[in-house]
Amino acid sequence: MKLKLTLAVATLLTIGLSSAAAHADTITFTLTDSTGYVVHTGGSLTFDATVSAPSSNGAPVFLNGDSFNVTAPITLDDSDFFNDFPLSLAPGASFTGALFVLTVPPNTAFENFLGTFTLEGGANGSASNTLGTVSFDLITTPEPSSIVLSLTGMVGLAWAGFKRNLRNWVG
Repeated sequence: MKLKLTLAVATLLTIGLSSAAAHADTITFTLTDSTGYVVHTGGSLTFDATVSAPSSNGAPVFLNGDSFNVTAPITLDDSDFFNDFPLSLAPGASFTGALFVLTVPPNTAFENFLGTFTLEGGANGSASNTLGTVSFDLITTPEPSSIVLSLTGMVGLAWAGFKRNLRNWVG
């Protein structure tokens, strides 16, 4: 009976200690600029990010994948993450680079488009834990030439109205 109890306790301790060893260390994950601007006539914008592993981590953290969400009709291309980011970060290591590209189709409405980007990974090359999530905004704006043309037209109309009112006041 004592042998069975000893084996049961040893088994529980082994299971408990092995799960603690599989715990993934942490990272910090930030976008260089979380808000971007693209003219409504279409174009693309690259978002850069910095990923750091604290020196207190006990082992490398693997960056195995990502997931994202962005408001339509904006599209997100995450090729930069897979092509440029390191496979893992050693304790105390940091990396900054292009993370993803947002593309705006031509004649997209003037609007604020929201999205999130999540890094996945963990303690080994097959882990898919959420390591960090960032939010971003993409704001579509009118072309600068359209703004200048509109302002010029408004100034012209205001001047014409001012002259007409001036003539009525004087005469």
